[in-house]
Amino acid sequence: MKSFTLIVASLLLCLSCNQEKPGMHAFQPENMMVRMAEIEVAPEYLEEYLSILKEEAKTSVEVEPGVIVIYPMYQKSHPNQIRLLEIYADKDAYEAHLQTPHFKHYKSATLPMVRSLELVEMEAIDPDAMPTIFRKLK
Repeated sequence: MKSFTLIVASLLLCLSCNQEKPGMHAFQPENMMVRMAEIEVAPEYLEEYLSILKEEAKTSVEVEPGVIVIYPMYQKSHPNQIRLLEIYADKDAYEAHLQTPHFKHYKSATLPMVRSLELVEMEAIDPDAMPTIFRKLK
């Protein structure tokens, strides 16, 4: 239940932070790619990892129209257990994201810091509700 509450709070925070950008197009909620990245970071690298992750997430959302949200969080009781809520307009937007310089920097810089990584593909329960949650989806 705590995880669900945290995800809902994250979504609401994203709603208040997202701004529409010139040239953005309407997304099709049924095509969105949604996932949770579950990452364990070696404790001795945590501060450095978080700094790199914050910059990568911020840049991705700001400069990539197909990145709806990359929202990093951590477990309060285990700060080195990182979770990322990732939502992309579609698979093509995700594939384009993987080719960006900021993602490649993040990946190469943090590789020795990461103990484990699991990408969990998710399915939205009500994809039609997404435009009311994220103004970016208008």
